[in-house]
Amino acid sequence: MAAPLDLNLLKTFVAVVESGSLSNAAPRVGRSQSAVSMQMQRLEETVGNQLLVRGPRTVTPNAAGEDFLIYARRLLKLSDEAWASVTRPKETGSVRLGVPDDYAAFLLPPVLSRFAEEHPLVTVELVCEQSTALVKTLAEGRLDLAIVTRLPDQPLDVIRLERFVWVASPNHVAWQADPLPVALFEPGCAARMNVLQALGDADRSYRCTYSSASLLGLVAVVQAGLAVAGLAQRSVPPSLRIIGANEGLPVLPDLEIGILRNPLSTTPAVERLNDFLRRDLAQQA
Repeated sequence: MAAPLDLNLLKTFVAVVESGSLSNAAPRVGRSQSAVSMQMQRLEETVGNQLLVRGPRTVTPNAAGEDFLIYARRLLKLSDEAWASVTRPKETGSVRLGVPDDYAAFLLPPVLSRFAEEHPLVTVELVCEQSTALVKTLAEGRLDLAIVTRLPDQPLDVIRLERFVWVASPNHVAWQADPLPVALFEPGCAARMNVLQALGDADRSYRCTYSSASLLGLVAVVQAGLAVAGLAQRSVPPSLRIIGANEGLPVLPDLEIGILRNPLSTTPAVERLNDFLRRDLAQQA
């Protein structure tokens, strides 16, 4: 009969795959890089198969590793659920979390996946709106937590900076037009303010060809070659290219991201997600 799998090894394996390297996985599991490497060697010896392809800077699962990852996640989820059923009975219920849709696309998936593993009895209800709308929604008591981009002079504890870049269609040269055609998020959005401030400081003339809260709509306009736009770098889809100084465009300031909390939301579930988001978003590469 095969020996039972060590859950600690499985947890480290999942962390390595999700973070893409041994060094990135180390702080997530509270071990040194060398300890993580030894754990992965032990796991591969235990199962009798190589699971990872180790490159100079990155680590990726091979075909066997991809299959094994599915079962590893299942086992860890079952373990968390079993533990929660007897040790964390109060961490139940739901949390209403607001987030801009571009952040929801690239920031939240790995964070919420890890939160669900650690707190399987908590349900997260996601509301996607731009930051200014989220501030209002939270003030009205319809949200518990909100991930937002800081506006000028807004009191907010910034937990991470996100690089903000110009994007354009790879098949068009919209930046050569004068005035510059720009697609913008709707008024009040911090990303819109950053773009307009940068253009104003550079004394670059522009015209707004599209204005909306929709990330998909903005991307479609840029992809069609009708305008350039500013996006968080990690939200740039493969259909667009990053441009900048070489195309004569001014540098865009980083986006400052923080978390707002409804002072009336004091349940254990809200406490756990708030702490988890602050820790994980600050550490996320």
